[in-house]
Amino acid sequence: MANSAQARKRARQADKQRALNASLRSTLRTAIKRVRQAIEAGDKTTAQGVYQQSVAVIDRIADKKIVHKNKASRTKSRLSSQIKALAAA
Repeated sequence: MANSAQARKRARQADKQRALNASLRSTLRTAIKRVRQAIEAGDKTTAQGVYQQSVAVIDRIADKKIVHKNKASRTKSRLSSQIKALAAA
């Protein structure tokens, strides 16, 4: 347990920040799931629309360093390639 006033304040701030980060991480996962569901439905135009919205969310969360920028880029790349594969199938 924190003994000084400064340590107690930092503990409070850490709890608040942890909750915010968890919320943002959840938003990221939801955005990715929405794209995957659109891909599984097989509708390319819907998938592209949802993908564009999700890219904004992914980039915003990567800018805040909730996830690493390389992970965000990798996720976008994989989703994009899955959408492109819909046309071939």
